[in-house]
Amino acid sequence: MRAVVIVASHRAAAGIYSDTSGPILADGLRELGFEVSEPVVVDDGEPVGTALAAAIASGADVVVTSGGTGLSPTDRTPEVTAPLLDRPVPGLAEAIRAFGARNTPMSWLSRGLAGVAGRSLVVNLAGSTGAARDGLTVLGPLLSHAVEQVNGGDHVRESP
Repeated sequence: MRAVVIVASHRAAAGIYSDTSGPILADGLRELGFEVSEPVVVDDGEPVGTALAAAIASGADVVVTSGGTGLSPTDRTPEVTAPLLDRPVPGLAEAIRAFGARNTPMSWLSRGLAGVAGRSLVVNLAGSTGAARDGLTVLGPLLSHAVEQVNGGDHVRESP
């Protein structure tokens, strides 16, 4: 299974500071058994949509974004993600917000989306290291099954 991490950050893309959430996500996805290249760091807004479209077209099983989900005028990750999604998975985004809210009420301000685009599961996370860790905690037990389902796998049936 292959995953792509995309970081939306004007300052990190400009070299003002080094991104810290992307490496946490890449390492965490590797620990979950995914093949992951280095995070792709792009400016906020449309560059995120371009990077997302490229990751989906490359056949990535999972694409996780970090950043651009807040309320600032430059936070546009949900807006560039939505047109790419074929099917939303709102429960996943809500579970991530609810889990994060146990540590900070600011999690409720994230507008991140989750859904299926082609054969890729796409998940938007807020841009903090805490959001990256929280996202991995929620996604960890679900990702393999989600990837199997996206690719047409059937539910495992228990014997009566």
